[in-house]
Amino acid sequence: MRTVVYSMSMSLDGYVNAPDGSFDWSVPDEELHRFHNDRVREQTLQLCGRRLYELMRYWETDDETWGPVEHDFAAVWRALPKVVFSSTLTAADLGPNARLAEGSPADEVRAIADGVVGVGGATLAAPLAREGLIDEYHVFLCPVLVGGGTPFFAPGVPLTPLTLVGQRAFAGGVTHLRYRR
Repeated sequence: MRTVVYSMSMSLDGYVNAPDGSFDWSVPDEELHRFHNDRVREQTLQLCGRRLYELMRYWETDDETWGPVEHDFAAVWRALPKVVFSSTLTAADLGPNARLAEGSPADEVRAIADGVVGVGGATLAAPLAREGLIDEYHVFLCPVLVGGGTPFFAPGVPLTPLTLVGQRAFAGGVTHLRYRR
């Protein structure tokens, strides 16, 4: 069985980044980082748009200033297969555990029979949400207002009843909300 999970940090006013594209307000503290490590460890595949993929390439390096939590995440991220949606990147631009998408996001998801598929990026999640292909929404609600930017939920997503199946408050003020379609 396949489970598609859209997971992103979101400002209290509903954005994944600020009007200037920044999202430094969503950097996790150690407790939240460990939670992300465990969450990503359960995934069998990650779907990434170009911007997210390029941002996450950071974790394919090795930084001597990292602590154990960061090294753990880097190991998990490197091992995770990735499908990248980009019209500008080539296969040569990708790391060893990534490939360019061969079809639309919906086509790629429909071709997967089993596993937990992570979706990162609001733009990439939008067509999947419109087609009812996202099974779970993991919202990391950050206590900040950014006043605009990219919305977590894209316009045009049809009415989609969701059930709250989990929640957790972190000491740093972030609340994780887990909804199932």
